Amino acid sequence: MSDVIVIGGGLAGLAASVALAQAGVKVTLLESRPRLGGRASSFEDAATGELIDNCQHVAMGCCTNFRHFCRVTGLAPYFRDEEQLTFVGPPDPSGRQPPKFCRFAATPILGAPFHLGHALWGLDYLSFRDKFAIARGLFSLWKARPLTSDLTSFAEWLGRQRQPASAIEYFWNVVLVSALSESLDRISLAYGRKVFVDGFLTNREGWKVSLPTVPLDELYSGTLAQWLAAHDVEVRLKTGVERLVMDEGAISAVELRNGERLAARQFVLAVTQQRALALLPESIRTLPQHAVIERLETAPIASVHLWFDRPITLLPHAVLVGRLSQWVFNRSRGEGRGARGESALPVSPHPSYYQVVISNAREMSERPQSDVVAEVVAELKAIWPWAADAELRHSRVIIEHHAVFSPLPGSEDLRPAQQSPIENLQLAGDWTQTGWPATMEGAVRSGFLAAENVLTKIGRPAKWLQPDLP
Repeated sequence: MSDVIVIGGGLAGLAASVALAQAGVKVTLLESRPRLGGRASSFEDAATGELIDNCQHVAMGCCTNFRHFCRVTGLAPYFRDEEQLTFVGPPDPSGRQPPKFCRFAATPILGAPFHLGHALWGLDYLSFRDKFAIARGLFSLWKARPLTSDLTSFAEWLGRQRQPASAIEYFWNVVLVSALSESLDRISLAYGRKVFVDGFLTNREGWKVSLPTVPLDELYSGTLAQWLAAHDVEVRLKTGVERLVMDEGAISAVELRNGERLAARQFVLAVTQQRALALLPESIRTLPQHAVIERLETAPIASVHLWFDRPITLLPHAVLVGRLSQWVFNRSRGEGRGARGESALPVSPHPSYYQVVISNAREMSERPQSDVVAEVVAELKAIWPWAADAELRHSRVIIEHHAVFSPLPGSEDLRPAQQSPIENLQLAGDWTQTGWPATMEGAVRSGFLAAENVLTKIGRPAKWLQPDLP
């Protein structure tokens, strides 16, 4: 019999398993899918034979717990920190002027919160009035007291701050929709503030984007699976759980879909909020603190995968402003580091592969995929006109309909603690109380917090939650 059964092989369950295994606890990890990683996973594209991610996953320097998780498990070498971003300004309404490419990077000589001031001033598609208003708004966020529960939307706050419409559309909306996958009227001021304060203002390293250099499946079903095996974690894939078995006020076992029962002393339920509600015993599911979980809404994220006969750009990635496309990531073999000076690019012996991410993608599910692909391709070719002759060899659109929980005003009050009312049952997932919105960082934090609770109960207390950047 295992000491602990962890249900769910996404980042929350993986983080809990890693923390418990490091303490010498015997762990069994159950995952219903044939691979680990949950929503951070890959699959083989039949047309190209390539392993592609369901969506581009990005960490930031402020994600201290995710980074610690990667260091402990040996995943850190497979992530690359970016020293600068490229913002591509909105299309010229007249169509006569090319878009502006703006470098966004920290100034070496200035400390937080002023290290990105020059970068903000370098966003040439914003007017002086826009930049001044944005700087004033950022200073207001930085000074404000952190909020734990808030009924104010970020859109309402922007109105009170008298932010120009162009600043809202081309700055605040660009950052927050990409980070939280919701429209500004559906983002709590508390969550929006956290993105800007933790990510951009508190520490010089907080804003830096970190990207995986290999498909996600190689990380979690490859390197991490090997780490788990080396630490005696029993991983059972394609093992769906039917229900939790309750006995004398505690969980005594899990019943699998094939009828098998597995017993343990402690349990960590690390699945989505929808699945968690279905698995919780009815006596617990109907308690006020858990009944409200069903009110947590979710938001979709779409990714458009494109293979061209030649490079469209040598930039490793770019933020696209004022378009359907929001981020483009160069996933080609031997991707380059081009900049503004790119000229006509050669036909590639291998298809050049790009992934375009569209957050807050509700309308995507209502449009024909061919229309979405056509609009995205037209946007890319308008930005990089020397690619006008590029031939699109293959494409596919993937929509993760329940990618993240929606950071609505008041949603913090709907998130349960990791410790459930059942003494030997922990909840984990980015939707639980982590102090973070739906991110890889939030998922890992929840797993660490659940593991800390378990370790305390079995007499092996250990601290896993990492401090924020100073």
